[in-house]
Amino acid sequence: MFFPTPYCSIVPPYLLRRLAAQREPELSQAARAAREALQHVPSFQASRAAPSPVALPGMRELKPSPPERTVYDAKFAERLPGNVVRKEGEPPNGDHAADEAYDGLGHTHRLYAEAFGRNSIDGNGLHLDATVHYGRLYDNAFWDGQQMVFGDGDGQVFERFTKSLSVIGHELAHGVTQFSAGLVYRNQAGALNESLSDVFGALVEQYVRKESTAEASWLIGEGLFTDQVQGTALRSMKAPGTAYDDDVLGKDPQPDSMEGYVRTSADNGGVHINSGIPNRAFCLVATALGGNAWEAPAQIWYETLTGGTLSPTATFGAFARATAASAQELFGEDSKEHDAVRSAWETVKVKVPGARR
Repeated sequence: MFFPTPYCSIVPPYLLRRLAAQREPELSQAARAAREALQHVPSFQASRAAPSPVALPGMRELKPSPPERTVYDAKFAERLPGNVVRKEGEPPNGDHAADEAYDGLGHTHRLYAEAFGRNSIDGNGLHLDATVHYGRLYDNAFWDGQQMVFGDGDGQVFERFTKSLSVIGHELAHGVTQFSAGLVYRNQAGALNESLSDVFGALVEQYVRKESTAEASWLIGEGLFTDQVQGTALRSMKAPGTAYDDDVLGKDPQPDSMEGYVRTSADNGGVHINSGIPNRAFCLVATALGGNAWEAPAQIWYETLTGGTLSPTATFGAFARATAASAQELFGEDSKEHDAVRSAWETVKVKVPGARR
């Protein structure tokens, strides 16, 4: 039995549907771009129905190797990967999207290597590929199970998607999940999949900027919106539901606890909506512990994701128990780290009955 590799995109389908429904002439370009982006979701999911490749733990190198990056240019077509425009070790080529993608791949590789000792996304030195200038005015960025793909945005609502380092880190983290816990992209397991990508996407940004927990914005996709949008980012980990409140896009629908949990068949069972709950839990842990989030808080989440005990269909409750168990194993039952994890989950109304594996 296997689960197909999901098409994991940064912009939620519910937000694209809001934009696609607009009829105002001044938003015609953005509405058309959103409709085209929505059409890609089922086609990519169908094309990626093969089993996900798995990196065997015994084959992983003990020491991370340097990154191997290749950036391609789709030249506004929708064929992957496109033409090579920058390879590992080559200087910037002057194309903002290509150079931002190259740098973002490198920053993400460095976080996993230096903070977790992980050898690239799969743990075994996977080459990092990215395609820029995908489609015309394409309103999304995604991980397709093999590589990163970036659109340029419509220019009215969305800027180019390589502008946000948290977006690049987010999408590559889907690859880490694919090669480790393999969380299915539906319901609570899918929301955990999305949340883990937000967590590590934020960590990449914080690690590069050397931002402490207190200094970090905890925003995912900051800078993606044009100045026509009333909003700061796609999501806020610190305060889910507050990232945007716009006449066109509506209000950020993310709940910040199980009291607002959204039961829906849309968005693969609410994977982008309900991810706000575990997002806030991680942020609460990081805030309680202070310092740098890529240290103790990230170590707990990373161990939970890659430790081999998390079910692909894990619920929020199962994940909460697993993080508490990881904190206990790493820092001790009476540690502040263990207490912070249990307190965070209690705050977002997810029960943690025990910490045993």
